[in-house]
Amino acid sequence: MSGTDTIDILLLGAGGREHAMLRKLAESPRAGKIWAAPGNGGILAEAELANIDQNDPAAVAGFATEHGIGLVVIGPEAPLVSGVADAVRAAGVACFGPSGEAAQMEGSKVFAKEVMERAGVPTARYKSFTESAPAEEYVRELNGPCVVKADGLAAGKGVIVAQTVEEALEGVRECFSGTFGEAGSTVVVEEMLKGPECSLLALTDGTTVIPLASSQDHKRALEGDLGPNTGGMGVYSPVPFVTPEEHEAMVDIERRVVAQLKADGINYSGCLYGGFMLTKDGPKVLEFNARFGDPETQVVLPRMKADLVDVFCRCDNGTLDQADVSWDDDWAVSVVLTSAGYPGSYEKGKEITGIEDAEALEGVTVYHAGTKLEDGKLVTNGGRVLNVTAVADSFEGARELAYKACELIDFEGKTLRHDIGARALRGRDAWEV
Repeated sequence: MSGTDTIDILLLGAGGREHAMLRKLAESPRAGKIWAAPGNGGILAEAELANIDQNDPAAVAGFATEHGIGLVVIGPEAPLVSGVADAVRAAGVACFGPSGEAAQMEGSKVFAKEVMERAGVPTARYKSFTESAPAEEYVRELNGPCVVKADGLAAGKGVIVAQTVEEALEGVRECFSGTFGEAGSTVVVEEMLKGPECSLLALTDGTTVIPLASSQDHKRALEGDLGPNTGGMGVYSPVPFVTPEEHEAMVDIERRVVAQLKADGINYSGCLYGGFMLTKDGPKVLEFNARFGDPETQVVLPRMKADLVDVFCRCDNGTLDQADVSWDDDWAVSVVLTSAGYPGSYEKGKEITGIEDAEALEGVTVYHAGTKLEDGKLVTNGGRVLNVTAVADSFEGARELAYKACELIDFEGKTLRHDIGARALRGRDAWEV
C-alpha cells in the first residue's frame, strides 16, 4: 500500500472520543469508507455500522479482512486490553492501538507502576494489595489523604480520592467488595500528590514519540471540583499555566516509558496518555492510559493540523518520524452534557433537540457520546450524552461560545458543570492551598 492510497477504515468505540476521531479521520484525503462498531447516534449518521463485538479479537480481525479494511482504529481501552490489536495485525491489517501486552499500561496499575520504577520516572509512592486487611492497615499507617485505585479497568470510576482515613478505608472496602468486578481484585494505595492536573497525550510507533497538545479534564461531577469522580465533565486545551520546562519534563517521561517498554521487549504503538500532577517538585505521573482520552480528544483533535489517517498508519508501520503534525493557535473548550443522576443511575430515552442550532454557531462542534436513533428521533443512551466543543482565538471566547451552544441543546434531565476552565482562568495560584 502506498502512502497516498485511499483506504477503508474500521473505527471501534461508541463515545465522544470516537466521534471526534471519526470527524478527523474523514477529513483525510486517504479516508475511504468508514465503518464503526458499535457507534452511537452521531457516529452512525456518518459511518456504516459494522455489526460485530468490538471486544472480540477474532470477530474484528475477520470483519477487517472480509471487507478489505486498510486501517482499524481502536478507541476504547477494553478492546486493547483484550488483544484486538494483536489479532488485527496478525491478519495483516494495519491497526492504531497498542498490543494487549502494551495496553497493560492501562489494564494494570501495578504493571504501569513497575514500568515507571524501571524507567526512573517520578510518580506517587504506592503499595499494592490483594486482600483488604493489609490495605486498610497501610491506609491507617499513611494517616491522611491518599488515593485508592482498583488495579484493572473500571471505566474511569475505580479511583477514590480520599481526604480522610475513613474515606480511604471505605474506598478499599468498595474495591474488594466487587463493585468494580475483577478490576478491584488488586488494589493500589498511593500518596496524594498536590497541584493542578494536566493530560499530555503522545503518539508513538515504539521509537518516535510525538507529544500532542496539553489539556485539562474535569473529573468531578459537581462544580467546584466536588462530588464523585466521573468519566469527565469537561476539558480545555491548551493548559495556559504549564511552563516550557514542565512540558519538556512530561515529554521526557513519556519517551523514557516507551523506551523502557522496548527494553522490556514490548513495542508500544499507538497513543500513550499521560496523566500528570504538576507538583512543586515538577510533573509526576498519576496514571497512564493506552488510548486517546475522553473527553481530551474532543479538544485536542480540533486544534491538530495533520492527516490523521497518515499519522495513524505511520504509528503502525514504524515511520512516525516522517509524520507532519502541527497545531493552530486557537483555544478549545468542551462541556459535557450529562443525564440527571450521572455518574450514578440515570434514565435513558430522552429526546434531544437543538444540536443543529448549536452547530450553526461558528466554531462549535457537538460530538455524540451517549446517544442513539430511536424511531427516527435522537435520544439519550448514556450518562455522558454530548460533548459541546467550541474553538476560538481566546480561552475566554471559547468558554463563552461553548456555554452559549450548551443553552441551545435540550433534553429532559440535562445536567452540566458551568465552571469548566474557570479555575484555570485564575492562573496557577488557584491550585495553591
